[in-house]
Amino acid sequence: MNQPLAYVHPGAKIAKNVVIEPFTTIHNNVIIGDGTWIGSNVTIMEGARIGKNCNIFPGAVISAVPQDLKFGGEDSLAIIGDNCTIRECVTINRGTVASGQTILGNNCLVMAYAHIAHDCEIGNNAIIVNGVALAGHVVVGNHAVIGGLAAIHQFIHIGDHAMISGGSLVRKDVPPYTKAAKEPLSYVGINSVGLRRRGFSTDKIREIQEIYRILYQKNYNTTQALSIIEAEMEATPERDEILDFIRNSSRGIMKGYSGNY
Repeated sequence: MNQPLAYVHPGAKIAKNVVIEPFTTIHNNVIIGDGTWIGSNVTIMEGARIGKNCNIFPGAVISAVPQDLKFGGEDSLAIIGDNCTIRECVTINRGTVASGQTILGNNCLVMAYAHIAHDCEIGNNAIIVNGVALAGHVVVGNHAVIGGLAAIHQFIHIGDHAMISGGSLVRKDVPPYTKAAKEPLSYVGINSVGLRRRGFSTDKIREIQEIYRILYQKNYNTTQALSIIEAEMEATPERDEILDFIRNSSRGIMKGYSGNY
């Protein structure tokens, strides 16, 4: 790295083959891994930990202090995995004392103007589309897709392989493998296209469909549906993941689509 028009604090640890474009500022206590490209006018603040082979586009601000009035200046991190693409003007805040870190997994795509707040935890291979706003403490599973301009309430949990429609207001947890849309946010099917693309068999997709058919389309309450699923469906990793997700939901899960919105 030899860019006289960028500022890199002497305390930052930058791999030798990192490319830093002009007018970028990198603060103290930053680590950036091999092969990462950082565009012009990027600001990377204290506590950033950026992995290998990432691409960070102009205007992004990584590891700024949380927009949380309870934040007291404590040391915390914003951790970004390997092979991530962070597009123009994305903001990723570092953690608070609650968890000490904000995490973005490997192979993620965060599109322009998205915001990831303090203490969020994003899994691997997630896609966060333009203008999405994640409040604090949100958990997003592996391979999840969040459509453009969606707004996610604090402490929400979005399961693995879930897909959320653009413009959605997410006030309840979104279970794994589902599609979520409408207002209020509702179950509208499973993410079968995404599952097929990721190698799920036809039989496995049918199993997941049957689980959600019992949960959302058979007129049982949630407690009844979970008992039936556990009693009648063969124990599989997917079945158990769904059951555990719903039973551990602190905010409750989204409802089934009723046709009224």
